[in-house]
Amino acid sequence: MVKILRLVKSWFFATKNGLIEPLQYAYQHRRLILMLARRDIAGRTSGTMLGAGWLLLQPALQLIGFWFLLDVVIKVRLTGGLSFLEYFLIGMLHWFFIAEVLQRSLGVYHEYSSIFQKMPFPLAILPIITVLMSAIIFAIINAGAALIFVGVSGVPIAVLNIFVLAFWLIPFCYLLGIVGIFLKDIAQFFPFLISFIMYLTPIMYQPEMLPQSMKWILDFNPFSDLMILIHAGLQGLQWDSLNIIKPLIIWLFLLGPAWALFRRSEPHIREML
Repeated sequence: MVKILRLVKSWFFATKNGLIEPLQYAYQHRRLILMLARRDIAGRTSGTMLGAGWLLLQPALQLIGFWFLLDVVIKVRLTGGLSFLEYFLIGMLHWFFIAEVLQRSLGVYHEYSSIFQKMPFPLAILPIITVLMSAIIFAIINAGAALIFVGVSGVPIAVLNIFVLAFWLIPFCYLLGIVGIFLKDIAQFFPFLISFIMYLTPIMYQPEMLPQSMKWILDFNPFSDLMILIHAGLQGLQWDSLNIIKPLIIWLFLLGPAWALFRRSEPHIREML
């Protein structure tokens, strides 16, 4: 019993540190984060005519491809007279944000190694830069989509969705950042995993469209709960309290271990790269 209490106590303090310390780092180094964010935008679009406009245009081009396949060629239709285009765009834009954050987090220390190998550098802010950059870009894109499909009232909800998702993804970013250093093979497998999870998430279909024998998948996929909540907020679709409870439990469960793993690995990151 004593061991269990000690374990719970350790988990509680680790979770508290995992919540507070990344935010403290972000505040202390806010100017450095903004400088690196501007550098990131410039680096990703340097030499192009549209510049930063490509950051907004790339997701749009991907959406057009998916929309043509699913709505024009396959002619997917949703129940209840719901517009497939609206449902699909809302879900897919949020998924693009999730996928970009997770994908970039896996290689974030490799991406910035040229900076922190040469000078003292707060490594804890790098996953935050990844989340923040993507959040700003997709908040703008989401706000525009919400304005078109939902109206002015949907804009603040769309922006809030992105920043709530960003906060929820923080422990995943720290975990993936460390995994990407010590298990390099995962980078080869990860794009397939992201695509596989996307197809198991109700983005291109409604949850009720899944066969009854496969609905258990939604119960074990936290991204399904997130999508249900996103559609509920923007389109007024049905949701229940479990859609909030399950992602919250996963977030709380990962918050402490992810931060503890980062702190233990931090002294070895430079030598591994």
